[in-house]
Amino acid sequence: MARFSVTYWVGARDESEARQRALDIALEQTVEIPRDAVPAGYVEDEILGKLERLEPGRDARGGYLAEISYSEDDIGGDFLQLLNIIFGNSSIKTNIRVEDITLSPGILELCSGPRFGIEGLRARAGLTSGPLLMSAIKPVGLSSRELAKIAHDFALGGMDYVKDDHGLVDQKTSPFLERVKACVAAVHDANAKTGGKCSFVPNITGPARQVLDRAFEAKQAGVGAVMLAPALVGYDVARELAADSSFGIPIVSHPTFGGPNVLTPTTGFSLRFYYGLLPRLMGCDAVVYPNFGGRFGFSLEECQSIVDGCRAEFGGYKSIAPAPGGGMSLARVDEMKSAYGDYVMYLIGGALIREKDGLTDACRRLVDAVRA
Repeated sequence: MARFSVTYWVGARDESEARQRALDIALEQTVEIPRDAVPAGYVEDEILGKLERLEPGRDARGGYLAEISYSEDDIGGDFLQLLNIIFGNSSIKTNIRVEDITLSPGILELCSGPRFGIEGLRARAGLTSGPLLMSAIKPVGLSSRELAKIAHDFALGGMDYVKDDHGLVDQKTSPFLERVKACVAAVHDANAKTGGKCSFVPNITGPARQVLDRAFEAKQAGVGAVMLAPALVGYDVARELAADSSFGIPIVSHPTFGGPNVLTPTTGFSLRFYYGLLPRLMGCDAVVYPNFGGRFGFSLEECQSIVDGCRAEFGGYKSIAPAPGGGMSLARVDEMKSAYGDYVMYLIGGALIREKDGLTDACRRLVDAVRA
């Protein structure tokens, strides 16, 4: 059977310890029994993870990189089982981090990948190249009418996408479907005035029995994409929507609740994997992540690694839009352009909203600066 492989960073004092830790991962992620109890034949030859490569680490962490291969039979045609094999029980241990993955035909069959990608998002915005611009309506507590006014002004100012803040769900001040319909109408009104192609992107994150219903309700209301938080709703929801030909609109991933998966260099996932490769496996078309230099702690190098994960060759999947947020402002446009070039969807909300009565003009200044 075909095999895929996962590369782990393993903290260890020497090669002997690293090898033992890697072999323990191979056991833990597959058969979860002592090595001398593994049945001979199919289980040992096929199901058991195999250490394919072990080499010293390449950065300041030291340690070792261990590539372990797994059989497609381990997955059982189940995306969540794929994630379980990648980093199930081993994720509870310290000094182990997922760095990379190589795919197999079975994974490519299971995961259809992004339906639109960054090029599809550009096309929906009427662009053929260059960066995209997205804003977020906020704060929670405003009425649907007030939020729709903000969406209207964003669209009037030339933004390509206007999304819900991730905290907007189905609050009494702004019920989900009421807000979606109001914001779609507001954005369409602005487009009629400017000739633009701005789209509204609602947050469909919600209870398990409601999230897919919200996705299709939003589509029927005329949205241009939907946003969800995989760490809250589950990593298979985006994959299910992306593979559903009856849905057929872009999906934006939001990072909330996912921080513990990436915040240390010796546990969890590399940022390149978690914000780049994994969203592509899920079928997301854009991924929001914390920008460097803002109120979160990501570095420029880490953010550029995310961009690499979004656009590197990966099983033939489409490249997706990296959407850095949390620190973007008019004053930082040149810095952002230097860091990201044209391959980006800039996410800026609060810095524009604080302009109060000058929101639309602030958006126009941003658009002019970004596309100069």
